Amino acid sequence: MNHPVMRNLVPVSPSVALLFILLTVGPTGAQEGVILLHGLCRSKSSMARMEQALLESGFVVENIQYPSRTAGIEPLAETTISNALAGARLRNCPRIHFVTHSLGGILVRSYFTRHTEPRLGRVVMLGPPNQGSEVVDNLGTWWIFRKLNGPAGNQLGTGTNSLPNRLGPVNFELGVIAGDRSINWINSLVMIHNRDDGKVSIEHTKVEGMKEHLVVHVSHPYLMKRTTVIEPTIRFLQTGSFSNQPATPPH
Repeated sequence: MNHPVMRNLVPVSPSVALLFILLTVGPTGAQEGVILLHGLCRSKSSMARMEQALLESGFVVENIQYPSRTAGIEPLAETTISNALAGARLRNCPRIHFVTHSLGGILVRSYFTRHTEPRLGRVVMLGPPNQGSEVVDNLGTWWIFRKLNGPAGNQLGTGTNSLPNRLGPVNFELGVIAGDRSINWINSLVMIHNRDDGKVSIEHTKVEGMKEHLVVHVSHPYLMKRTTVIEPTIRFLQTGSFSNQPATPPH
């Protein structure tokens, strides 16, 4: 006797069944993941627009909230990134990328000087102080600056002994996007003296070992929100290049 439920099933061709599987789980059987790390004194809500665009592009996204003002860079990186990689949401992802803003990029560099991750994919850093920020050089001794920015913020100077400058070359596939528009005229005119985004000079976003470097006309606080940044970020994660042209080494 036929089961009553089975009598109601409509026959499906093998090609239709295969299309359904591909649309559901993707051609590799599992989606790639992206970990988002916000900047100093910001929250995960600052990465919301980037998060939505990545979700719409088919990635599994873990948008991390971490207490950026409460500890130094190394302990923040250790706790934040270890927990994110071990999270249930990314458990089945065969490859995990990172998109970071400002301090978030230094956390990634710090973490991967001490750890390896077989699933690590590509990294895009937005406005990272990879060689430190001149703003910290000028204001780092002020009590109010140290209070507002915490231990991690005060490790971001440009001196040879600052933490970013002690981390060395990156050992992963990295693209950096820097801004050349400032809405903080005091920082730009008095402290930085080079093309900058109001917090970090373009030159200081660069790091040895990066694959590509892109400059956009966006200020530091808005790098993760603008379409001119979001679109090349997704292209880099998907293809390894900000453009549709073959990748070229940075100068």
